[in-house]
Amino acid sequence: MPKNTICLWYEQDAEAAAEFYARTFPDSVVGPIFRAPSNFPGGRAGQVLTVEFTVCGIPCLGLNGGSAFRQSEAFSFQIATEDQAETDRYWNAIVGNGGAESACGWCKDRWGLSWQITPRALTEAMAAGGEIAQRAFAAMMTMQKIDVAAIEAAVRGS
Repeated sequence: MPKNTICLWYEQDAEAAAEFYARTFPDSVVGPIFRAPSNFPGGRAGQVLTVEFTVCGIPCLGLNGGSAFRQSEAFSFQIATEDQAETDRYWNAIVGNGGAESACGWCKDRWGLSWQITPRALTEAMAAGGEIAQRAFAAMMTMQKIDVAAIEAAVRGS
């Protein structure tokens, strides 16, 4: 296990979540799965307790901890995309697998984990500062999934 790992709490579906992330995102894999040696709050001996996995190169540990805690927007993965096709692919995979749309490029997967699907066109416009950033930001504020063409139009001032 790496020295620093993100631990994500799931009610009982850490393995299914890890498998979904590994199918959906590049540089993502499911690692060792550990079963509970005895009963624990929210589970029984033999059930999957933890799952090691990697999402876009980031080491994670999924913990099946029961219903005591829920995911929140206070933690999210931000996925940088190159174009509209890649943005659509990730967005549609998350939302279409029982997830939900949110605002400004954010969505949630079916386990409640938040994702920011962020085209580089948007981050580059924001980094430009000034009026370009203001126009891109104003355009973004009207969106759920980011529309790259609309961001590029805002950058041009059209």
